[in-house]
Amino acid sequence: MNNKSTKHTKVLILGSGPAGYTAAIYAARAMLKPILVYGSQPGGQLTTTTDVENYPGYSKVIQGPWLMDEMKGQAEAVGTEMIQDHISKVDLSKKPFTATGDSGQIYTADSFIISTGAQARWLNLKSEQEFRGFGVSACATCDGFFFKEQVVAVVGGGNAAVEEAMFLTKFASKVKLIHRRNELRAEKLLQEKLKANKKIEIIWDSAVEEVLGNSEPKGVNAIKIKNLKTNAITELKVDGLFIAIGHDPATSLFKDQLNMDKEGYLITKPDSTETNIPGVFAAGDVKDKIFRQAVTAAGMGCMSALEAEKHLSQ
Repeated sequence: MNNKSTKHTKVLILGSGPAGYTAAIYAARAMLKPILVYGSQPGGQLTTTTDVENYPGYSKVIQGPWLMDEMKGQAEAVGTEMIQDHISKVDLSKKPFTATGDSGQIYTADSFIISTGAQARWLNLKSEQEFRGFGVSACATCDGFFFKEQVVAVVGGGNAAVEEAMFLTKFASKVKLIHRRNELRAEKLLQEKLKANKKIEIIWDSAVEEVLGNSEPKGVNAIKIKNLKTNAITELKVDGLFIAIGHDPATSLFKDQLNMDKEGYLITKPDSTETNIPGVFAAGDVKDKIFRQAVTAAGMGCMSALEAEKHLSQ
């Protein structure tokens, strides 16, 4: 494709999780003929989630990748044009806004919906990747329910790790919090609550070296941890491992163009998905570090499309 080819749309949606697909459904039904550009992992974080039990409308357990395929199909059925491309550059300084893909395609748009999501940070162990979705998770809210009366471990030392550990005590019989240092970074009040919880044991100065498990049925049964002071390796029997070392929003494209917080999450107006640039909206985990649920992302996708429609009609 040559560099001169340009595609124009009233609404350009970047990203294809629940936020992007829902924005596309609403924009298409408003006859705005949206284009949704998705990257190498269409469907976002939900495609790495197996059992989904908390998305409304399904009495039986559904699979994350299936739900994303259904949303994609629905968005296409109502008139969304889907394009696989990797956007490497955006210019939001003037209208129409422009985005440039690695394919050489240039996209111009009267309004822009950013739903590029966030990625959980992982330990980057081969064994961790192998059991992701089969006992290894980065979301206690999503998966804690599956570990009733079982032993789980949480990795991390910040607010998120402490909150996840405390949340997991609702289900698990024992929660082991593993931290690299000898003190937590979490707020003092949270630390006090954590230490008062009899179900939680803190393992200091330690890091997970390997995740061990079975292949049939696939699942975690232990982890190897290394004491960073003595180098001693210990095997801990656990049924699940939760990684809580933070998330990285996919916002590097918008640096110096859109307002972000210190962690890189896009900042929107109160009760709105509009960014500091009129006509540019942000929905889902790219702007939400609190809830991070498929249903809240979908809700924000709906809001962004309705706000884009209103913006275009002015």
